[in-house]
Amino acid sequence: MTPFLIDPSSRATTWLSEHLKDRTVEITTQQDPKFATNLELAVRFGKTLIIQEVDKVDPILFPLLRGDLISQGPRFVIELGDKTLDFNENFRLFLATRIPNPELPPNVMSILTTVNFTTTRAGLTGQLLAATLQVEKPELEVRRTELLRQEEDLKVQLVNLEDHLLTTLAESQGNILENKVLIASLEKSKSSAATIETSLKESMSLQESLENERKAYLTLAQSAANLYFVISDLSKLNNMYQFSLNSFHALFHKALQTPQDGSATENRIKVLQRALIDLVYSYISRSLFKADRLMFGLHLVHGMYPEQFQKNEWQAFTGQLVTDVKADASELKEALPNWIDEERAFAVALLRQTFPALYDMLNLDDMSMWSGFSNSNHCELDFPVQLNQKLSPFQQLLVIQAIRPDRLQSSMVNFVTRALGMKELSPPALNLRRLLSETVATEPILIIISAGADPSQELLDLVKSTVGSNAYHEVAMGQGQSEIAVRLLHECAKAGHWLCLKNLHLVTAWLPTLEKELNNLHPHDNFRLWLTAEPHLKFTPILLQTSLKVTYEAPAGLKKNLQRTYDSWNPELIARDNNVNRAQTLFVLAWFHAIVQERRTYIPQGWSKFYEFSYADLKAGVDIIDRLYKQAGTGDIKWNFIYGLFENAIYGGRIDNIWDIRVLNAYLRIFFNNDVVGGRKPSADQLVKSLALPTTVNYQDYTSLIRNLSDDDDPSYFGLPANIERSWQRIVSSQVISQLKVLMRSPELAGRFDREKWHTQLSPVLNLWKKLNQGGNLIQAKVATPSSTAESPVKSFIQLEYYSVISIVQTVHRSLAQLSKVIRGTLLLTSDVQKLADSLLSQETPSSWLSLWEGPEDPLEYLRSLVRRANGIGKWVAKSDQGNLLKEPLDLSDLLHSATFLNALRQQTAREYSTSMDSLVFVTSWSRGGIPDAKLTMKWSGLQMEGATFDGSRLQHNAHDSTSISVAPLCAVAWVPKEVQNRLYHDELLSVPVYSSSNREQVVASVTIPCPSPHYEWHQAGLALFLST
Repeated sequence: MTPFLIDPSSRATTWLSEHLKDRTVEITTQQDPKFATNLELAVRFGKTLIIQEVDKVDPILFPLLRGDLISQGPRFVIELGDKTLDFNENFRLFLATRIPNPELPPNVMSILTTVNFTTTRAGLTGQLLAATLQVEKPELEVRRTELLRQEEDLKVQLVNLEDHLLTTLAESQGNILENKVLIASLEKSKSSAATIETSLKESMSLQESLENERKAYLTLAQSAANLYFVISDLSKLNNMYQFSLNSFHALFHKALQTPQDGSATENRIKVLQRALIDLVYSYISRSLFKADRLMFGLHLVHGMYPEQFQKNEWQAFTGQLVTDVKADASELKEALPNWIDEERAFAVALLRQTFPALYDMLNLDDMSMWSGFSNSNHCELDFPVQLNQKLSPFQQLLVIQAIRPDRLQSSMVNFVTRALGMKELSPPALNLRRLLSETVATEPILIIISAGADPSQELLDLVKSTVGSNAYHEVAMGQGQSEIAVRLLHECAKAGHWLCLKNLHLVTAWLPTLEKELNNLHPHDNFRLWLTAEPHLKFTPILLQTSLKVTYEAPAGLKKNLQRTYDSWNPELIARDNNVNRAQTLFVLAWFHAIVQERRTYIPQGWSKFYEFSYADLKAGVDIIDRLYKQAGTGDIKWNFIYGLFENAIYGGRIDNIWDIRVLNAYLRIFFNNDVVGGRKPSADQLVKSLALPTTVNYQDYTSLIRNLSDDDDPSYFGLPANIERSWQRIVSSQVISQLKVLMRSPELAGRFDREKWHTQLSPVLNLWKKLNQGGNLIQAKVATPSSTAESPVKSFIQLEYYSVISIVQTVHRSLAQLSKVIRGTLLLTSDVQKLADSLLSQETPSSWLSLWEGPEDPLEYLRSLVRRANGIGKWVAKSDQGNLLKEPLDLSDLLHSATFLNALRQQTAREYSTSMDSLVFVTSWSRGGIPDAKLTMKWSGLQMEGATFDGSRLQHNAHDSTSISVAPLCAVAWVPKEVQNRLYHDELLSVPVYSSSNREQVVASVTIPCPSPHYEWHQAGLALFLST
């Protein structure tokens, strides 16, 4: 069968062509115009043909791959296409690809022998050790190479002697004992064999001596190989984060050039390790988006410095440790030290159960020791002095994660910079001029851009100061541009010009063609190929690996955003019609556009999700303002047109959350009005404090105002709380931990069965499920199907909810039991178990589970949440049977379908009032008296608040040192008829959403809070409640 070489580094193909150089070797590709001719000549004259870059098999090759030879007398012929050729028995065919995971159809793979040359840890260690010795101890490697050659020669001589001896014996005639020539030959062979054996032993002894000297540098080679596989994991997070082995080798060789300081070998190895890590971090981090650099830093420390972590600490940090806290919420809060926020009760209990010795060492009940830590805005720097020497840096991080997650992001940065010995995680800002010195003609420069970023101007400035505009060409890729791009590629490569291909993410299907064109290119030394693309799942991995990659992001912050807007506008646009009101309105539009874009930094408190506000929205806004001022002439503009069009079409058309619409609406009415846009008179109101709009149409006045803005955004610009950084840190740290979980996935195990690896990888899930159900009867419970003749809608709902949750628990148990049996070998693997295992190996909740209940996407969290809810609903059933359900406080986070319970309560209330459900309204009371006019009232407990603090009577803005999430007081809710609705407060009421969790994806209900007007400031603050998690 024909060998199919998977050779990402091309080293195997190079070795093959060298090894077979005594034969006639031809190397070609299926894209070569002369491919058919080369194939015919190779078959006819018995050449060895190596076909590279095979991502699909040309039909002309199938007769060769199947061996469809036709006998014609003493010779064989084969039909290739429309030709019948003589087949030379010396013909050899090899197919090769650089794609690590090629996807060929089964009918092709069945007639090929796959030989995988993907880099292994042991193989890479050997390569790097040899490279190290060539620089550090070249004489060792020379001697070792000579010894290996001598050993091979001696072994060949020994084989030849044995062959000669056997041949002589076979050809001898007569009595062997009287054959003096034969006996002399045997004696000589015996003597020679003894000499060779002695030489081989001496060679082996010398090799052992050399090997011991080489082992001194083995630590460096192993560390470097480990580093390569650490950075290889990044592609699990983002397809664009792929790096070639060749580039890593180049970095390794660069590290080896670190000057000698005359120190011992052990110290020299430490110096080289430090240099390599610094080089790799700098090279890789500039290829990552800013949001992913902290994740990379943590992953790097974990991979390279395992001594920083004690047993189970990393698993606990990432939420992968199998632990379960079995205690009631009230019990957890009672055990919590007074100075720790109530909402951290579960996290602290988990820390106590997971690391009891560490918890005892903390002595959290000593308020005097922890007072500085609890009140500090930089608690990671104010850890109790008594514990600094007792706790490792990572243990301190675990404590902050449990008690002060509002400083976890800063603590992560502090931990990584200390571990890596760096001042900051971000590399120097991208400078194309500095990058140019690293480029070569044969390596494309791929600029990975974020949405809204455009490096074109910076690249044009570089062109003008280097090669000149005449030697620069660019193509914006899209439909019909492929042929133009290929033509320009060859022309520029020949002439030594620069070429820029933009927006390659729009033509991913064409990228393999580009990659093959580049592989066959022989460019002029001055040629440079610049590529730009946004991240895309189908971007070809070979092009990613063979390119010099950098990321280019639009600078964050209002100031940079406003500068980009005014850079895209010209003075004529601002000064048109000499209308100051119009010029001011354009600035207000630019400010509004910057606010709604930069507010995305604080998702989900800023916006509940990412909205693609773009330059097209800004341009449409300018057109509307132009038209309105033309219609208004010298009169006042009709602001209502702006409110309506911006809210319902331009910006608001992208928003699908009614509470986010309220935020947008608040901005529109605050910014676009006659108090802010005052024309030549000083404005009666300001966009923000200390920001007075120019009363001119001078472009420079507005750009000067922008330049004087601070580089750091004040939360008040957005109307967000003063403690928004605390919320932001919680959000970012949660995202980083989610990213680290992705890197821990094992996608290579998906789709195939490996009992040992499945056991290792899936044991945490199976063990957690076992622990969660210890002492419980959820799996054995028998619940009858709820009847439709229940007493009330609320009771019907609870019975159905309990039936549903028990059914889900038992379905999950059956699927995990089958998986466990497959791993133990007592059950055959089925397609359902395979799908289940694939999801769990990828650390994703199986779709079969999510179809039953849309819970967390992390499987361990899903199982914990499911069992917690099953136990919680069981308590609801007990209360309902006793008739006490609505007499006690209820936590809706115990339910699978919280909103449905409120609807059942509405239905039952409608029956009580003998009225329709549509005539009822939902009311809230935060007073002890509850809602006296309601026939059915529910006491709602377990709510948490973000964006403000509320004590039951007064809503207050968060201070800079306020906790990001606070526990809301108990409230009473009920459905009452509209005609008997009683206003519970003399103040106005503010409607606030209640989400199922802090990620703000699913709205459960909305409650009212007493609050005087105006309400827009609370909408801007991102005020919301959510069920306890």
